[in-house]
Amino acid sequence: MKKYLYLSIAISVIYIVYVISTNLIIDPQATHFLSNKKNLNYHMNVSVWLIVLYIHVISACLGMISGAINFSTKILQKNRKLHRINGYLYLLSVSVACLTSGYMAPFATGGRINSIGFNMMNIIWLVVTITAYVQIKRKRINQHRNWMVRSYVYCYTNMFIQVITFALYNGFGIHYDISYTIAVYVTILLNFIIAEVIIRKVFRVPTQIKSIKKEITSNLTN
Repeated sequence: MKKYLYLSIAISVIYIVYVISTNLIIDPQATHFLSNKKNLNYHMNVSVWLIVLYIHVISACLGMISGAINFSTKILQKNRKLHRINGYLYLLSVSVACLTSGYMAPFATGGRINSIGFNMMNIIWLVVTITAYVQIKRKRINQHRNWMVRSYVYCYTNMFIQVITFALYNGFGIHYDISYTIAVYVTILLNFIIAEVIIRKVFRVPTQIKSIKKEITSNLTN
Protein backbone atom coordinates (compact mmCIF):
# COMPACT_ATOMS: atom_id res chain seq x y z
CA MET A 1 0.00 0.00 0.00
CA LYS A 2 2.80 2.43 0.91
CA LYS A 3 4.51 2.10 -2.46
CA TYR A 4 1.27 3.00 -4.26
CA LEU A 5 0.79 6.00 -1.96
CA TYR A 6 4.34 7.22 -2.53
CA LEU A 7 3.97 6.68 -6.28
CA SER A 8 0.73 8.67 -6.29
CA ILE A 9 2.31 11.53 -4.32
CA ALA A 10 5.38 11.53 -6.58
CA ILE A 11 3.27 11.68 -9.75
CA SER A 12 1.10 14.38 -8.19
CA VAL A 13 4.06 16.55 -7.21
CA ILE A 14 5.73 16.21 -10.63
CA TYR A 15 2.51 17.01 -12.47
CA ILE A 16 1.66 19.92 -10.15
CA VAL A 17 5.09 21.46 -10.79
CA TYR A 18 4.56 21.02 -14.53
CA VAL A 19 1.03 22.48 -14.52
CA ILE A 20 1.85 25.47 -12.32
CA SER A 21 5.06 26.30 -14.21
CA THR A 22 3.31 25.97 -17.57
CA ASN A 23 0.11 27.86 -16.73
CA LEU A 24 1.33 30.46 -14.26
CA ILE A 25 4.98 31.06 -15.20
CA ILE A 26 5.96 29.98 -18.73
CA ASP A 27 2.68 30.81 -20.50
CA PRO A 28 0.44 32.76 -18.06
CA GLN A 29 -1.67 34.06 -20.95
CA ALA A 30 -2.29 30.49 -22.18
CA THR A 31 -1.29 31.57 -25.67
CA HIS A 32 -0.46 28.07 -26.89
CA PHE A 33 -3.59 26.51 -25.39
CA LEU A 34 -5.88 29.23 -26.73
CA SER A 35 -4.39 28.90 -30.22
CA ASN A 36 -6.16 25.54 -30.52
CA LYS A 37 -9.58 27.00 -29.73
CA LYS A 38 -11.19 27.73 -33.07
CA ASN A 39 -14.77 28.16 -34.27
CA LEU A 40 -16.16 28.58 -30.75
CA ASN A 41 -19.94 28.70 -30.37
CA TYR A 42 -19.78 31.44 -27.74
CA HIS A 43 -17.91 34.71 -27.33
CA MET A 44 -15.09 34.22 -24.82
CA ASN A 45 -13.91 36.98 -22.52
CA VAL A 46 -10.25 35.98 -22.38
CA SER A 47 -9.47 38.01 -19.23
CA VAL A 48 -12.26 36.34 -17.25
CA TRP A 49 -11.45 32.95 -18.75
CA LEU A 50 -7.80 33.26 -17.62
CA ILE A 51 -8.81 34.12 -14.05
CA VAL A 52 -11.13 31.10 -13.96
CA LEU A 53 -8.34 28.97 -15.44
CA TYR A 54 -5.92 30.04 -12.67
CA ILE A 55 -8.50 29.22 -9.99
CA HIS A 56 -9.18 25.90 -11.65
CA VAL A 57 -5.49 25.01 -11.83
CA ILE A 58 -4.86 25.89 -8.18
CA SER A 59 -7.95 24.07 -6.89
CA ALA A 60 -7.21 20.97 -8.99
CA CYS A 61 -3.63 20.89 -7.71
CA LEU A 62 -4.81 21.21 -4.10
CA GLY A 63 -7.25 18.37 -4.69
CA MET A 64 -4.56 16.21 -6.23
CA ILE A 65 -2.14 16.53 -3.30
CA SER A 66 -4.71 16.55 -0.47
CA GLY A 67 -6.44 13.51 -1.95
CA ALA A 68 -3.18 11.57 -2.16
CA ILE A 69 -2.24 12.42 1.43
CA ASN A 70 -5.59 11.26 2.78
CA PHE A 71 -5.04 7.74 1.49
CA SER A 72 -2.34 7.39 4.15
CA THR A 73 -3.54 4.87 6.73
CA LYS A 74 -0.87 6.16 9.14
CA ILE A 75 -2.34 9.67 9.13
CA LEU A 76 -5.83 8.23 9.54
CA GLN A 77 -4.73 6.20 12.58
CA LYS A 78 -2.46 8.78 14.21
CA ASN A 79 -4.16 12.08 13.41
CA ARG A 80 -7.82 11.76 12.52
CA LYS A 81 -8.34 15.51 12.89
CA LEU A 82 -5.78 16.19 10.16
CA HIS A 83 -7.39 13.52 7.97
CA ARG A 84 -10.81 15.14 8.46
CA ILE A 85 -9.60 18.69 7.79
CA ASN A 86 -7.68 17.51 4.74
CA GLY A 87 -10.80 15.70 3.58
CA TYR A 88 -12.82 18.91 3.73
CA LEU A 89 -10.03 20.67 1.83
CA TYR A 90 -10.31 17.99 -0.85
CA LEU A 91 -14.09 18.36 -1.00
CA LEU A 92 -13.76 22.13 -1.36
CA SER A 93 -11.04 21.77 -4.01
CA VAL A 94 -13.13 19.36 -6.08
CA SER A 95 -16.18 21.61 -5.85
CA VAL A 96 -14.22 24.66 -7.04
CA ALA A 97 -12.49 22.65 -9.78
CA CYS A 98 -15.84 21.38 -11.08
CA LEU A 99 -17.49 24.81 -10.99
CA THR A 100 -14.60 26.47 -12.81
CA SER A 101 -14.46 23.63 -15.32
CA GLY A 102 -18.19 24.10 -15.86
CA TYR A 103 -17.57 27.73 -16.76
CA MET A 104 -14.81 26.81 -19.21
CA ALA A 105 -16.63 23.82 -20.75
CA PRO A 106 -18.55 25.85 -23.39
CA PHE A 107 -15.19 27.09 -24.69
CA ALA A 108 -13.60 23.63 -24.82
CA THR A 109 -11.21 22.80 -27.63
CA GLY A 110 -13.08 20.79 -30.25
CA GLY A 111 -16.45 22.45 -29.69
CA ARG A 112 -19.77 21.28 -28.29
CA ILE A 113 -18.99 17.56 -28.26
CA ASN A 114 -16.12 18.14 -25.84
CA SER A 115 -18.17 20.63 -23.82
CA ILE A 116 -20.62 17.79 -23.22
CA GLY A 117 -17.77 15.46 -22.26
CA PHE A 118 -16.32 17.87 -19.72
CA ASN A 119 -19.73 18.58 -18.18
CA MET A 120 -20.30 14.83 -17.88
CA MET A 121 -17.02 14.46 -16.01
CA ASN A 122 -17.81 17.44 -13.77
CA ILE A 123 -21.13 15.89 -12.77
CA ILE A 124 -19.64 12.43 -12.23
CA TRP A 125 -16.74 13.84 -10.18
CA LEU A 126 -19.08 15.80 -7.90
CA VAL A 127 -21.49 12.89 -7.48
CA VAL A 128 -18.82 10.32 -6.55
CA THR A 129 -17.12 12.81 -4.20
CA ILE A 130 -20.38 13.62 -2.41
CA THR A 131 -21.11 9.89 -2.25
CA ALA A 132 -17.74 9.35 -0.54
CA TYR A 133 -18.64 12.08 1.97
CA VAL A 134 -22.06 10.54 2.66
CA GLN A 135 -20.49 7.10 3.19
CA ILE A 136 -18.08 8.32 5.88
CA LYS A 137 -20.90 10.23 7.60
CA ARG A 138 -22.68 6.89 7.81
CA LYS A 139 -19.48 5.34 9.28
CA ARG A 140 -18.96 3.08 6.27
CA ILE A 141 -15.17 3.24 6.17
CA ASN A 142 -14.43 0.86 3.30
CA GLN A 143 -17.24 2.18 1.13
CA HIS A 144 -15.95 5.69 1.79
CA ARG A 145 -12.46 4.66 0.75
CA ASN A 146 -13.69 3.02 -2.44
CA TRP A 147 -15.73 6.06 -3.46
CA MET A 148 -12.74 8.27 -2.69
CA VAL A 149 -10.71 6.19 -5.13
CA ARG A 150 -13.39 6.73 -7.77
CA SER A 151 -13.29 10.45 -7.02
CA TYR A 152 -9.52 10.82 -6.83
CA VAL A 153 -8.80 9.40 -10.29
CA TYR A 154 -10.57 12.45 -11.73
CA CYS A 155 -7.72 14.60 -10.38
CA TYR A 156 -5.64 13.09 -13.20
CA THR A 157 -8.20 13.83 -15.92
CA ASN A 158 -6.23 16.69 -17.45
CA MET A 159 -3.02 14.67 -17.38
CA PHE A 160 -4.67 11.74 -19.18
CA ILE A 161 -6.19 14.05 -21.79
CA GLN A 162 -2.86 15.75 -22.47
CA VAL A 163 -0.92 12.49 -22.74
CA ILE A 164 -3.47 10.85 -25.04
CA THR A 165 -3.80 13.98 -27.20
CA PHE A 166 -0.03 14.26 -27.50
CA ALA A 167 0.29 10.59 -28.50
CA LEU A 168 -2.46 10.77 -31.14
CA TYR A 169 -1.45 14.15 -32.56
CA ASN A 170 2.33 13.79 -32.55
CA GLY A 171 2.59 10.02 -32.79
CA PHE A 172 -0.12 9.23 -35.33
CA GLY A 173 -0.62 12.60 -37.04
CA ILE A 174 -4.33 12.77 -36.20
CA HIS A 175 -5.80 16.29 -36.40
CA TYR A 176 -5.48 18.09 -33.04
CA ASP A 177 -9.23 18.64 -32.49
CA ILE A 178 -9.98 15.00 -33.25
CA SER A 179 -7.12 13.84 -31.03
CA TYR A 180 -8.43 16.01 -28.21
CA THR A 181 -11.98 14.72 -28.61
CA ILE A 182 -10.84 11.10 -28.55
CA ALA A 183 -8.73 11.87 -25.47
CA VAL A 184 -11.68 13.40 -23.60
CA TYR A 185 -13.95 10.39 -24.08
CA VAL A 186 -11.21 7.79 -23.62
CA THR A 187 -10.38 9.50 -20.31
CA ILE A 188 -13.97 9.12 -19.09
CA LEU A 189 -13.69 5.37 -19.66
CA LEU A 190 -10.12 5.26 -18.35
CA ASN A 191 -11.09 6.95 -15.06
CA PHE A 192 -13.72 4.29 -14.45
CA ILE A 193 -11.42 1.37 -15.31
CA ILE A 194 -8.46 2.61 -13.26
CA ALA A 195 -10.62 3.25 -10.20
CA GLU A 196 -12.19 -0.21 -10.27
CA VAL A 197 -8.82 -1.90 -10.82
CA ILE A 198 -7.35 -0.06 -7.82
CA ILE A 199 -10.33 -0.94 -5.64
CA ARG A 200 -10.10 -4.63 -6.55
CA LYS A 201 -6.31 -5.01 -6.60
CA VAL A 202 -4.86 -2.46 -4.16
CA PHE A 203 -7.72 -2.13 -1.67
CA ARG A 204 -9.11 -5.65 -1.90
CA VAL A 205 -8.49 -6.17 1.85
CA PRO A 206 -10.93 -4.16 4.05
CA THR A 207 -9.37 -1.40 6.13
CA GLN A 208 -8.90 -2.42 9.75
CA ILE A 209 -8.55 0.56 12.06
CA LYS A 210 -9.27 -0.26 15.67
CA SER A 211 -9.46 3.31 16.93
CA ILE A 212 -12.14 4.14 14.38
CA LYS A 213 -14.12 1.00 15.07
CA LYS A 214 -14.08 1.77 18.81
CA GLU A 215 -15.29 5.30 18.18
CA ILE A 216 -18.07 4.08 15.89
CA THR A 217 -19.18 1.49 18.47
CA SER A 218 -19.14 4.13 21.18
CA ASN A 219 -21.23 6.52 19.08
CA LEU A 220 -23.77 3.82 18.31
CA THR A 221 -24.21 2.80 21.95
CA ASN A 222 -24.49 6.33 23.34
